[in-house]
Amino acid sequence: MDKEKLLQMYHEMVLIRRIEERGAELYQQGKIGGFMHLYIGQEAVSTGLIAAREPRDRVITAYRDHGVALNCGISANEVMAELLGKSTGMSKGKGGSMHMADTSKNMWGGHAIVGGHLPIASGFALGDQYAGNDNITICMFGDGATNIGYFHEALNLAKTWGLRVLWVCENNQYGMGTSVNRASAVTEIRQKAEGYGMKNSQVDGMDVVKVYKAAKEALDYVRKNGQPYLLEIDTYRFRGHSMGDPERYRKQEEVRKWQESDPIGILNKQLLDKKVATRKALDEIEARAEEEVAKAVEFAEASPEPAMEELFTDIYCD
Repeated sequence: MDKEKLLQMYHEMVLIRRIEERGAELYQQGKIGGFMHLYIGQEAVSTGLIAAREPRDRVITAYRDHGVALNCGISANEVMAELLGKSTGMSKGKGGSMHMADTSKNMWGGHAIVGGHLPIASGFALGDQYAGNDNITICMFGDGATNIGYFHEALNLAKTWGLRVLWVCENNQYGMGTSVNRASAVTEIRQKAEGYGMKNSQVDGMDVVKVYKAAKEALDYVRKNGQPYLLEIDTYRFRGHSMGDPERYRKQEEVRKWQESDPIGILNKQLLDKKVATRKALDEIEARAEEEVAKAVEFAEASPEPAMEELFTDIYCD
């Protein structure tokens, strides 16, 4: 990987972390309503994955979507404004935390219904098949979604019809408060693809370079062979499932152990050890991310609320 891409990934990961931390503060201040699911600890997943895609490839994900939006090129201003429910957000303030989308950047949304977006991904890929192109649909979901019908139906059709979908399971070890080994018959989620004769693999989701390489290999396979692929990315969320999570289901020792593998810290060390960047250069990247977030908060708080008539727009498609 070249220096520019590595430093860009470092910037994106720090930006996600700072956006999430500031978002948590604003939520606690009552400035963000509804549900909010933080991506802290999982930054390497979407950053490495989306860095490996081509711009023509679609991305569709679940409700832990702020980081995915930023990686797809949606600005920090738009993300923060959407969190605060302002009209300048990418969804005009009507989507909020769980429904960030910008189809012009091929980011086809966060989806609140667990697993509900998986059949949509197969539908996208079927449309591309009819159109005769080799675009790929990247569908991200959590480990909890693999235990429901949508998952099996979508994967079965993708394999049966030879659809170009890269299925990406972000295995953060818990479906809300239930650990994977209590809810799934297999603890390696990638094994579930075997039942459909689907190629699959697993990668360490705390190392963005490993994620990038695994995603690149998987995307190349899907594009070349016209077949789906399941990539399991093992990761961990450092905060609760959502902002209202008391976290009684896991011990702090477990959290601290995973925090020793902080994805930002891992990349920071790699860049320094390999002399890709100096500490001063990385400090400057972090300072730039801090400034972006501060300006995004200022922008969002100064932005207007959606007008009342917005209640009746974007409901039906002509």
